[in-house]
Order: sequence, then C-alpha cells, then structure tokens
Amino acid sequence: MKLSPIALLRRLGLRRFIQFVAHLPSFVKLFSRLVRDPRVSLSPKLILLAVLAYVILPVDLVPDFLLGLGQVDDLLVIFLGLNLFLRLCPRAIVREHVQLIAAGR
Repeated sequence: MKLSPIALLRRLGLRRFIQFVAHLPSFVKLFSRLVRDPRVSLSPKLILLAVLAYVILPVDLVPDFLLGLGQVDDLLVIFLGLNLFLRLCPRAIVREHVQLIAAGR
C-alpha cells in the first residue's frame, strides 16, 4: 500500500478528497490556536510534542522498509495523537476556536 495523493484520491473519491484538502488549513489553524491558548493545559500540548517527536525521530513501531505497514503505523500514531489532543482540550475552548475559524477570524 503506497501512500500518495493518487492512492488517497482513489480511496476517498474525488469529492471527499477535495473536501479533505479544503479542510486541512482549518485543522492547522485550529491546532496552532489551541497550542497557543493559555487556557489549554500542558498535558494535551505534550501529546502533540510526542507525536511530532515520533514523526521526526528515526524510531518506529513498525520499520518503514515494510512496504505499506511502516507508513500506516505513522499515520495511525498521528491520527490517534491528534484525536487525543482534541479530546484532552476543554470542549468549550475547542468550540470557541472552531467558531472563530468558521467566521474567518
């Protein structure tokens, strides 16, 4: 399983792929706002730091030379880490930032 935009396009379909790409900037804004928000405690921010370290450092749960599996475990760690970060952030703060981003602020 090779991870590429073409493979993602085939898997999701054109419409869902375009929606996914269109929402990426909003997700980046949301995560950057939450990291900078002093009302968010340190523990969720450490989760993001751990995910970033896992992606950058050469240590892997499954080696990347195992075609497909090595990349899938990276994506799984990223997805689960980002999901955990959002779940640990106070809901009201996340909702506030989502509304501000949707309003264009």
